[in-house]
Amino acid sequence: MTVRAIDPWVNVSMGEQKPPSYLVRVKEDYFKGGDEFFRNIEVDPLIEEMDRDGVEKAILSIGTARPSEHALRFAEKYPDRFFYAVNLQPTGKMKEVWELKALLENHPVVMARVVPFSTGRPPTDTAYYPLYTKCVEWDLPLSINTGIPGPPMPGDCQNPMYLDEVCLQFPELRLCMAHGADPWWGVAIRLMIKYRNLHLMTSAYSPKYLPQELIHYMNTRGKDKILFASDHPVLSFGRCLAEAQQLDLREGVLEKYLHSNAERLFFAPREPRA
Repeated sequence: MTVRAIDPWVNVSMGEQKPPSYLVRVKEDYFKGGDEFFRNIEVDPLIEEMDRDGVEKAILSIGTARPSEHALRFAEKYPDRFFYAVNLQPTGKMKEVWELKALLENHPVVMARVVPFSTGRPPTDTAYYPLYTKCVEWDLPLSINTGIPGPPMPGDCQNPMYLDEVCLQFPELRLCMAHGADPWWGVAIRLMIKYRNLHLMTSAYSPKYLPQELIHYMNTRGKDKILFASDHPVLSFGRCLAEAQQLDLREGVLEKYLHSNAERLFFAPREPRA
């Protein structure tokens, strides 16, 4: 079966700095990975891999203050294939927000991203509020990691229940939970039923291990809410897409999961408020 996919979480510049110890633990304890975790990926071999596996577009991770020049060259060479998610660490100050704005104005940025365990602050902390406000103003989707993190870092801050208040206070904010929601899948599903603006991507999660309650939700009320993502090279395109095709999904749901939900959330024309 030929599939087409959009991958919203791809890493190409993990070899540019020494990885923190918690990422080394994840590589060794969770994914049993080798040296492919912490190396730079070159653009043409990645395009070959994407073409082979049916990945039409990839959203690459970059930082704010000094975004990877290596990663930025991908979209320069293939502007119809590569786009960017900007990682931030909210502090409550405007510096990182202005850095995001500069990248948004000069590069094909389609998403902002925060990882609560990196600061230990839950999404209800007011440090996030300038980012939330500007993402609403710019109509820029925001992904927030949920679920207990793999590395030995704070986990409670990634309980999806914190997003209940965020969605209530910022109903126009287009939100996507990332890296699944284990062990709080039921909470995440109930919140997505409650809030139209809330989605979930299964980045860094092997499709064959997705829980049955999520598959049921995908086949029913959640067919427009769940997005595929790999976290490549943590999980390869080929492995994830092969496993996705084995899921017990109703007709049309696989295409939404792999492609059209991401197309709508990240690539529909933005409508900035100002």
